[in-house]
Amino acid sequence: MAKTYEKAGVNLEAGYEVVSRIKKHVASTARPGSMGGIGSFGGMFDLASLGIKEPVLVSGTDGVGTKLKIAFAIDKHDTVGIDAVAMCVNDVLAQGAEPLFFLDYVAVGHNVPEKVEAIVAGVAEGCRQAGCALVGGETAEMPGMYEGGEYDIAGFTTGVVEKSKLIDGTKVKVGDVLVGIASSGVHSNGFSLVRKIIADAGVPLDREIPEFGGRKLGDMLLTPTKIYVKQVLDVIRNCDVHGISHITGGGFDENIPRVLQKGQGLEIVEGSWDILPVFQMLEKWGGVPHREMFNIFNMGIGMVIVLDASEADKAIEILDSYGEKASIIGKVTDTEGVNIILK
Repeated sequence: MAKTYEKAGVNLEAGYEVVSRIKKHVASTARPGSMGGIGSFGGMFDLASLGIKEPVLVSGTDGVGTKLKIAFAIDKHDTVGIDAVAMCVNDVLAQGAEPLFFLDYVAVGHNVPEKVEAIVAGVAEGCRQAGCALVGGETAEMPGMYEGGEYDIAGFTTGVVEKSKLIDGTKVKVGDVLVGIASSGVHSNGFSLVRKIIADAGVPLDREIPEFGGRKLGDMLLTPTKIYVKQVLDVIRNCDVHGISHITGGGFDENIPRVLQKGQGLEIVEGSWDILPVFQMLEKWGGVPHREMFNIFNMGIGMVIVLDASEADKAIEILDSYGEKASIIGKVTDTEGVNIILK
């Protein structure tokens, strides 16, 4: 044992235990193309095994943000890894890419193997949901960087799409419809405001909220970000998808216009989908103007698919077969800007 290093706050033995604990979780994410296992200096993937003629690689990286503060407060760490995966794979999916592999980075102030295992088990669960392999990662113990019990997690993914099938918004046209797919909750954006609202309102995280089916507030807020990969890839295979938007930070106003062309805008009709109770509570507790909520949160829509109106029913039918709630929430117009017709 490196006693001198331990005196500085770094426990190498705990690091070795983490590697031993997470091996089974990493192995559970294997998929065609994945090579080797953890322990190498680099993660490997055999792209040639996929038989793609003109592969375009699409990469994404993200973290979980201050949602982690909720996990620290209620000492629950088995879902934030799913969030880390979701934020990355949903982004590359927006270009029509199938996520192939994922790497995670976990930084801790003090290495507690059981906690790190719970975090990585969540990462592995997210990878299984997305169909991508967890090919590597890093657990860094950095005494003095994080307060007791705190950590950070980030991830990186690479996906692939045939060049001819790349979705970049260039096919979006006036009259196309927006098919919105339900979110699971707040996902992993807007938590700096969420935490301020609940702190100012004096609502404890262990309070059971009737509107949430009696679930405790903290548990509800930690509901993992939904991963849309398999169901949306199925829509892409069977429909002519013109654009895809992952609704993250900036809500409707920032994210959906990213797939539009110059001179195009959006008309979205509130009431064409269910706004989840958590957003109604946050609006009420925080006194947030209703229209502003759409500029901050996903408001119950986590992903938007843009396609010709004639394809909408087919897309919704496919999504329904996966148990997703989807509906036409608006359309592309010839007037720039985001016009939300409020109830």
